[in-house]
Amino acid sequence: MDKNTFLGLGISLIILVIFASGCTQENNQTTDQSGDQSGGFQITSTAFVQGGQIPQKYTANGDNISPPLAWTSAPQKTISFTITCEDPDASGSGGGAFFHWIVFDIPGNVTQLAEGITNQRTLDNGAKQGTNDLGTIGYTGPSPPSGTHRYAFKIYALDVMLNLDAGATKEQVTNAMQGHILGQTQITGKYGA
Repeated sequence: MDKNTFLGLGISLIILVIFASGCTQENNQTTDQSGDQSGGFQITSTAFVQGGQIPQKYTANGDNISPPLAWTSAPQKTISFTITCEDPDASGSGGGAFFHWIVFDIPGNVTQLAEGITNQRTLDNGAKQGTNDLGTIGYTGPSPPSGTHRYAFKIYALDVMLNLDAGATKEQVTNAMQGHILGQTQITGKYGA
């Protein structure tokens, strides 16, 4: 192999590496914009850790108040958030997980919900509460009939306000979110009576 051929191969290899690197970065940006959770979007609670026990005060066997929740690193262009609390170990109305809580149209600049959100239809920050699977507005804490159940507090970052009426059902909220989810994450706690 002569010197010019060797040099040409080297330049071709460098161009190929640069091109591949550019494609990888472009793909990562697309993935992040489509809601990949690796971007750091995270929800936490000072009441319990991921996979930990939910204290009794946040259950129907205690004070039946909602736990404090906070979130960070929401995707860019987030307009609103929706939060649900779901029990995948119980059947809700229409089958599937049992919904204990639905809060939607949380403004995109809000980063937390304090402990003990009251069961009013519209919150002070403009967010609205939906109808849970017990048929009531707002939060109803865990109270499994037997054994230990999991309770997933999920947050969805959306590129729109849902503009549904307060008291909307889980089906209405879920349907309205379709095609508008920029990212989602969750924290799951356990509770057994």
